Amino acid sequence: MIKYIKYNEIDTDKWDYCILNSVNSLPYAYSWYLDIIHEEWAALVEGDYERVMPLPVRKKYGITYCYQPFFAQQLGVFSKNEINPEIVNKFIAAIPKDIKVINYNLNHFNTLNPKEYHTNNNDNYLLDLISDYDKIYNGYSTNTKRNLKKSNKNNLVKMKGVKPEDIIELFRDNKGKEIGKWTEEHYLILKRLMYVCIYKGVGVSHGIYSDSNELCAAAFFLKTPNRLVFLFSGNSILGKELGGMPFLIDEIIKENAPGFRILDFEGSNDPNLARFYKGFGAVKSVYQNIHINKLNTILKTLLRLTGR
Repeated sequence: MIKYIKYNEIDTDKWDYCILNSVNSLPYAYSWYLDIIHEEWAALVEGDYERVMPLPVRKKYGITYCYQPFFAQQLGVFSKNEINPEIVNKFIAAIPKDIKVINYNLNHFNTLNPKEYHTNNNDNYLLDLISDYDKIYNGYSTNTKRNLKKSNKNNLVKMKGVKPEDIIELFRDNKGKEIGKWTEEHYLILKRLMYVCIYKGVGVSHGIYSDSNELCAAAFFLKTPNRLVFLFSGNSILGKELGGMPFLIDEIIKENAPGFRILDFEGSNDPNLARFYKGFGAVKSVYQNIHINKLNTILKTLLRLTGR
């Protein structure tokens, strides 16, 4: 039986044990991670935490809705046993009827029939690090190899342990200026998330410095036994000129191959980013977004006019 459980009723020990032992375990679904990115999240739980599904719910204008929080690419149903479309359908059907709007990303192992629900496919890119570095390098695109030859001539140095706020500042001063939807709260959540991950031993930061000792590219990775997630990065104009980001990723691959981890690039639907990730031999992995709107026409119009 699937039950809807509010935040203060969740047994976090059993929850995290389920996520750890799930066939589709992802770091975003641990209770402590959810606590940071979305306070007082709710959940669907089957049996004695054999299968679980986090529900980031909020209320606005008296309307309860569920949405995908920042810094969690995929959520959905996690299970110690098999997962099939019928099981996922049962969980979606078990979402309380008073949750009127749902805009939520399932994980790669979850599939729904698009005829039954309104779904969109999103692209992620994964690189299996089980082969040795030379074999992986041979799978790089010609353009990636060319960029690495250039960056290797620029006396770049990779350093581990860059401060999270330095990575955030690098992003804010460059790409962040182009993104209007990021608020100060998002940056504060991200900073806290990175520090907690470092404290728990599941987060690691790397920076690329120029020959004048200027931080020009940096990235933060979530590190689990089977996955290395490219969570966040920053790249300056100088970093782009010197090839800092391809140099950084290539160095990460060198450090972790051969191994049992997958390098998870966390995207992307953006053709340019997708091309960049594919350049390292990464393979596309699709996950579904589900959108449900149970509001009547008047409320839908109101929310649209208010930009909500």
